[in-house]
Amino acid sequence: MSRIGREPVAIPAGVTVDVKDGVMTVKGPKGTLTQSFDASVITVNVEAGVVKLTRANDQGPVRAKHGLYRALLHNMVTGVTNGFEKRLIVNGVGWKVNMNGEKLVLNVGFSHPIEFTALPGVKLACASQTEIVVSGINKVDVGQVAASIRDIRKPEPYHGYGIRYNDEVIEHKEGKTAGK
Repeated sequence: MSRIGREPVAIPAGVTVDVKDGVMTVKGPKGTLTQSFDASVITVNVEAGVVKLTRANDQGPVRAKHGLYRALLHNMVTGVTNGFEKRLIVNGVGWKVNMNGEKLVLNVGFSHPIEFTALPGVKLACASQTEIVVSGINKVDVGQVAASIRDIRKPEPYHGYGIRYNDEVIEHKEGKTAGK
């Protein structure tokens, strides 16, 4: 069995998991998330305080789906209880970010400011002029919005200018050397 797929998912207090017609629905204090799954090969059993996923056979694609759907369910339970958050750092001379209503305004070295609007269900905030906080209950959406913001100005390897994740390490390259 899949090492990830065979682990049960604990259901904390205040969270409900419903399974019907190939759709998992997780409701919690922060919101509701749904995920469809392949009911022909994966069976989801909601028991007292835990959810267990079992698979129909040991074929490769079925084993992969077993671990995938268990991980998605675990992320949904975590999202509706604690939520997810990604932090981005803006590094550049004179570069800054701020909020204009629901839009994120980035001044990152272009001739014009960039306005960025997040996906529904994802919140943007500026902790400071050089730090962006992306948060929400859906891990996939939070990661996609953070990646889209980072793509506006990827970090360059010589000075480290750009938008990077808070925990990302930029390996600096040595600059040009003058002829000796």
